[in-house]
Amino acid sequence: MKYRYSVFILFLLLLLHSLGMSAQIKGVITDSLTNEPLMYITVQYEGKGIGTISNGAGEYQVETPKGLNELTFSAIGYVTKRVKFAPGTKVLDVQLAPADVMLSEVVVKPKKEKYSRKNNPAVDFMRKVIAHKKALKLEENDYYQYLKYEKMKMSLNDVTPEKLEKGIYKKFSFFKDQVEESPKTNKMILPISIKETASRTIYRKDPKSKKTIIEGMNSSGIEEFFNTGDMLGTILNDVFSDINIYDDDIRLLQRRFVSPIGRGAITFYKYYLMDTLMVDKQECVHLTFVPQNPQDFGFTGHLYVVRDSSYAVKRCTMNLPKKTGVNFVENMDIVQQYEQMPDSTWVLTDDDMTVELTFVKGIQGLEVQRTTKYTDYKFDEIEPRLFRLKGNVIKEANMMSKTDEYWAQVRQVPLTKKESNMDLFMNRIEQIPGFKYVIFGAKALIENFVETGSKEHPSKVDIGPINTMITSNYVNGTRFRLSAMTTGNLHPHWSFSGYGAYGTKDKKWFYSGEAAYSFNKREYVLWEFPKHYLAFKYTYDVMSPMDKYLMTDKDNMFVGWKWATVDQMSYIRDATLTYELETNTGFSMMAMARHRNDQPAGILQYWKNNGAVAGQLDETNTLVHDMTTAELGVTLRYAPGETFINTKQRRVPVSLDAPVFTLSHTIGFKGVFGGEYNFNLTELGLRKRFWFGSWGKIDITARAGAQWNTVPFPLLNLPMANLSYITQNNESFCLINNMEFLNDRYASLALSYDMNGKLFNRIPLIKKLKWRERFRIRGLWGTLTDKNNPYKSHNPDLFLFPMRDGMPTSYVMGKTPYIEASIGIYNIFKLLHIEYVRRLTYTNMPGVQKDGIRFMILTIF
Repeated sequence: MKYRYSVFILFLLLLLHSLGMSAQIKGVITDSLTNEPLMYITVQYEGKGIGTISNGAGEYQVETPKGLNELTFSAIGYVTKRVKFAPGTKVLDVQLAPADVMLSEVVVKPKKEKYSRKNNPAVDFMRKVIAHKKALKLEENDYYQYLKYEKMKMSLNDVTPEKLEKGIYKKFSFFKDQVEESPKTNKMILPISIKETASRTIYRKDPKSKKTIIEGMNSSGIEEFFNTGDMLGTILNDVFSDINIYDDDIRLLQRRFVSPIGRGAITFYKYYLMDTLMVDKQECVHLTFVPQNPQDFGFTGHLYVVRDSSYAVKRCTMNLPKKTGVNFVENMDIVQQYEQMPDSTWVLTDDDMTVELTFVKGIQGLEVQRTTKYTDYKFDEIEPRLFRLKGNVIKEANMMSKTDEYWAQVRQVPLTKKESNMDLFMNRIEQIPGFKYVIFGAKALIENFVETGSKEHPSKVDIGPINTMITSNYVNGTRFRLSAMTTGNLHPHWSFSGYGAYGTKDKKWFYSGEAAYSFNKREYVLWEFPKHYLAFKYTYDVMSPMDKYLMTDKDNMFVGWKWATVDQMSYIRDATLTYELETNTGFSMMAMARHRNDQPAGILQYWKNNGAVAGQLDETNTLVHDMTTAELGVTLRYAPGETFINTKQRRVPVSLDAPVFTLSHTIGFKGVFGGEYNFNLTELGLRKRFWFGSWGKIDITARAGAQWNTVPFPLLNLPMANLSYITQNNESFCLINNMEFLNDRYASLALSYDMNGKLFNRIPLIKKLKWRERFRIRGLWGTLTDKNNPYKSHNPDLFLFPMRDGMPTSYVMGKTPYIEASIGIYNIFKLLHIEYVRRLTYTNMPGVQKDGIRFMILTIF
């Protein structure tokens, strides 16, 4: 009886609930000529304030109140259509006829329109939206905090029925079991990676401070096969970052896009007033926008602005123009939803993004979905102690070990069945015969290291870098090298690394070994954030003076291809003790104690400046076999907001937007452990990137330094020369020879302006190639005081300048700075960067190259 009674009550409640609901009508809107589904079509009962818009698949669903039986379907570029329907109709599919217009992605415009911003009601309305946006920013509040849940999902895209009947899908049926339908594109996808993050953000206006506390993190998928931290997740979060349309520029795909309500939006976009409709029971003005030039980095889309004095955005949808200059993105769909709090504050509640990527035609593409939900907004005063936490991003110690109950509570979007089975799917992949060899090769290619372990027995020793195994140089000839390092699987605190090498020309063995103790427990490599370690390294090897400026390993086979013969080198025997401390605030400190012996090699010789004529070589000069230094150094570095990923070779910045300040001082001691010279070397550095919206960005790098004491030329300031055909960092000089200028005071400035295709996008025919332009100029000012100039001093502590065939190869700079400029074209075949470099000063000196071609492999969005 109790069961029957419960069922009856439940049935009665459901009946009453259904009677109180309005009937609904739904359907699909398509183009009458192409039969393609039409998104963002306005569907409404005209004049009644009831309506909706169609989704990405052209689908719509709207209530059917009693007494209303006519729907209006409208959009710019299509003939408005009014359709009457009979009572009880539940499905109504509609086709719209194109007007005399041309469809351009979501937004449409006349073929030969004469767009003008003057006396344009859409532009006048947008000026008011932009003028009011500052008052709508959360940062106008004294305090705020909110909870954020984000799910980042990567899948193989468009797994068609034909693909399921061949290849790996046919051979292994469990791949078919993992396939699901994308709710955004309605294509069949195969999820391969899921990452969930739950965090809390707090903000204080005075003194200004904003911190994100990551409370939970959960990931599974292909990144489990790689051991250098959350590399995939970090890259995805940076490439598909959060979007704030109230900023002037939107950072996305590691580029800057002009926001549709940014300061420069009026001159960048064309705006069209559509109509007025109800969005979540609020009357909104519907506008569309499209870039003036579709190849510029901007969006097409729709804005739904509340029709009141606030001019607040209620909803925003954006995607990329069909002719966009962005690489690899086949389709992008961004939807943001805003809500008004009881105190009238507007807040972002939903930020969803779906991106379809195609890298090479004929090869399986990817779909990336980022689903973000913001909840629990509060504007009360926040405890001051929370702002004393170090760093802008604070990770709770147990964030990776949250329980299922925790995730069930914070998860705003439930996992699909296939997402929940990700771990099982990865385990089944591992059982595929030969898979371990595939992943072995992939790791070697991506990580440049070979692991010696397995999943059951994680690698304790990795062999690599692979690209240093066979190289060549002037002194060694062909050089063979074998390198290895231990991992955190051997010991979470102790780390050992080193290499052995052999030169076939000089028939010498070389070696290096390092032992380090990390005070922080490490997962895999020594340089995991935050670094805090003590290391001792001993090296015997051959080096060129320029090797210390390389951003990569000096034995990298690609860097070994040089435009000039480097025949002035040294055998170095180096013992270094290093202590490094890194903090969450972006500040780091490194202290160093070094003992170094330097023996010239190749054609390089050290001649004492004790001849009859200053600076000239004769029979009275003394040949020096080697020189020894004992030194202490400290380097301070400050890089607030810097983000990076760990590779097995080094730490790589994810973004260069953060400023980087460095200050170092090195002291040499004469008579201590065989040190032959007293010296003090001070260097200062600054690097910063500035964005100019659609006009690209400028990277600025400045350096200055001084050698305060009297020292031989190996201890002077050497120009940062890059003798490779591969263009490298922004500050290195491409056409300065090895040790061409010797200074004890110097300052350098490098400017690199990346216009991001702003010019090429406006040139007929060329714009179809999607090339992008870059301009660089680098300058060096330096001087050599008389006390360090062997041509003006007889001090025997000095060495004669390096020579070749009795003629000097190093010089003292005059009052004119050294300047070189370059013009580069990149994104050639979406892969190649080619740069023409021209030397503008000191062009008549012997042995110089006045110009040259440099290149690099550069794959970007």
